[in-house]
Amino acid sequence: MIAAQAKLVYHLNKYYNEKCQARKAAIAKTIREVCKVVSDVLKEVEVQEPRFISSLNEMDNRYEGLEVISPTEFEVVLYLNQMGVFNFVDDGSLPGCAVLKLSDGRKRSMSLWVEFITASGYLSARKIRSRFQTLVAQAVDKCSYRDVVKMVADTSEVKLRIRDRYVVQITPAFKCTGIWPRSAAHWPLPHIPWPGPNRVAEVKAEGFNLLSKECHTLAGKQSSAESDAWVLQFAEAENRLQLGGCRKKCLSLLKTLRDRHLELPGQPLNNYT
Repeated sequence: MIAAQAKLVYHLNKYYNEKCQARKAAIAKTIREVCKVVSDVLKEVEVQEPRFISSLNEMDNRYEGLEVISPTEFEVVLYLNQMGVFNFVDDGSLPGCAVLKLSDGRKRSMSLWVEFITASGYLSARKIRSRFQTLVAQAVDKCSYRDVVKMVADTSEVKLRIRDRYVVQITPAFKCTGIWPRSAAHWPLPHIPWPGPNRVAEVKAEGFNLLSKECHTLAGKQSSAESDAWVLQFAEAENRLQLGGCRKKCLSLLKTLRDRHLELPGQPLNNYT
């Protein structure tokens, strides 16, 4: 039994060192190439509209706010400033989403995002995304990489196609720290010993993001609150929960297996799954 286990560990480590590390190195090279282009586009956006300040910064050899969807698809989260005059409303009526509502109508003029506030007092994710999309389209025409980058058409998302090989989605977002949404109140499950209370406290203090993007659970619904809703995202929580043990290594093995053997028509199994 021990011999069989040792053999399995040997082969897993061999596969990790040969295949997973090669995949990681290739993706890291792609990220550097992609981020040069995205940074240049976002610099142009900031010149036109200083409220959209690029938050794509390299820290410890990784880019904060960049998620790898697959070796050719990436998402950059652009953190916006000043959410202060809004209340976070998460009453369960919009699965996976929340809305930002003015805490007091008199504070409308105090908001940095005043023209994106609806008559009902909601900060519209859709309106902000629409404005951002227009700015990015203009920036693409002006930036120094305009020969290799173009906007992806027929979507309300802000997506760039780079060198006809890579797709990068840029998503405006707010970072919410120090609060935890009611829709995630069931986590962690009481009868499961992992994660420990210290890690849970860390994760909850780190908070979550509110993204301006299309929410598939609301597709086809037309109410104004739904089109103004922000999508809840827990990327930082997921990253923290992967720390310790060999969780990251296991995830890397699974992603490598998926990319090499399970790239099937219609993508029934994506990297996030």
